[in-house]
Amino acid sequence: MAIDVIMPQMGADMTEGTLVRWLKQVGDEVKRGEILAEIETDKATVELEAFESGTLKKLVVGEGETVPVGQVIAILADADEAVDREPERKAPTPVASRKQTPAPTAEPARAANGVAPAADRAEPVKAAAASGSAAEGRLRISPVARRIAQETGVDIATVTGTGPDGRILRRDVEAAGRAPKAAASADGGATTELPPAPRQKRSAQDEERKAPAQAAEGAPEPAQANTAPEVEVGEKGDEGTTDRGPGAAEQDAKADESAEEPRPEGAQAPVAAERTPRAIGAAHSGAEPLSRMRQAIARRMAQSKQTAPHYYLTLDVDMTEAMAFRGQLNKAATDEQRVSVNDLVVKACALALERHPKFNAEFSDEGLRMHDEINVCIGIALDEGLIAPAILDCGDKSLGRIAIEAKDLIERAKAGKLRQDEYSAGTFTITNLGAYGVETLIGIINPPQAAILGVGSVMPRPAVRDDAVVVRQLMKVALSADHRVTDGAEGARFIKEIQELLENPVSLAL
Repeated sequence: MAIDVIMPQMGADMTEGTLVRWLKQVGDEVKRGEILAEIETDKATVELEAFESGTLKKLVVGEGETVPVGQVIAILADADEAVDREPERKAPTPVASRKQTPAPTAEPARAANGVAPAADRAEPVKAAAASGSAAEGRLRISPVARRIAQETGVDIATVTGTGPDGRILRRDVEAAGRAPKAAASADGGATTELPPAPRQKRSAQDEERKAPAQAAEGAPEPAQANTAPEVEVGEKGDEGTTDRGPGAAEQDAKADESAEEPRPEGAQAPVAAERTPRAIGAAHSGAEPLSRMRQAIARRMAQSKQTAPHYYLTLDVDMTEAMAFRGQLNKAATDEQRVSVNDLVVKACALALERHPKFNAEFSDEGLRMHDEINVCIGIALDEGLIAPAILDCGDKSLGRIAIEAKDLIERAKAGKLRQDEYSAGTFTITNLGAYGVETLIGIINPPQAAILGVGSVMPRPAVRDDAVVVRQLMKVALSADHRVTDGAEGARFIKEIQELLENPVSLAL
């Protein structure tokens, strides 16, 4: 029986995905759990696992294509089964693109900044995306870098990546895009100046009335409106150029009309309105277009704050004993088993979630959905933005196992090799900025989860112990929780449980 492989939904707000690379080809035997393909979402590149075994009979979607969630991308069947049907293809969800102002030049097929229109550059970019790296058999490129390459017409096959394992990052594409412009400038390349906007005609009667007034006051002839080329809002011009922005021509026209209105006899002529072009950044510095990852973060965080009523609880955790315990563990551990402060927090949260399962649930209109597994997401900062993949089934894992899997998860997240369940099955999130010396971090809940724990830096600070002021290693934690799922008293018991576990670290090893 034929089995449809569909574009999965990895995240509540995912509407489409890009098939980066097929790892299996037509005729290959596929076992359940094997990796079929790599899928690029708004925030990460994820490995797609096969959920059934069979022979790959048809690839419906080619490498580099973007298709909506639920679209059939491949068909599995028995080895001797013929598959003749053609799955219905859904139209991809349109993605908002940056608005371009057409340039009225003699070459309408080229934009004002010298970049070819999307239609002219789509094929080379698509071909480059499919070609991959000759050295590794695949192209390692971040989602935002791919989008910028498509918008600017940069051939990503010619870009050298500076990220992990040669991954092409945003800065690499931007540097490649600037290189041709710099070369053209060095060669004395000509630039195209936009013609001035048409000036409103004055009647002969208006000119006759205006001339005596100007002669009497010695006023100069008003400057012609919009003589400088208009620069599109959001584009930074070179030093010394102007950025008049939208509506400049209308404002100048209104100023002209005001200067030319009939005046009573003997009235003093008003001084002509100054139209000196505004310097760049005088009123605004323009807008930088959002990457797909930043758009996804914006959607999810706005959704969280608008739909989930947050409440917040903060607490100081005395990490003195935990830091000593960690030091003893790491003396006897291998490099991959070395425990970080975040590993201690993950283990403490996993134990606390077992005892307070409502913080491992999610809200729905039908009621609370309680999760059987404890999948703790950890925030990982990439060059393109923040992602939070999950360490799966933390409740049954030892502290050493959590340390090993956390390191592996971070490495694969940076290399774009996350699995689908790691990206979409999280039930609770920890966000930690302790490495940056941040004292307090109050997070926004990662929907559809019910809570997130913000973790600050471990710092030596004064504390009162046995009526004496002593120096202790203190760490602030902040719980953000969904008030639809839990109340403040429940949150207090939960965060207190985490505190007690961390202040008695031997319990984390049991």
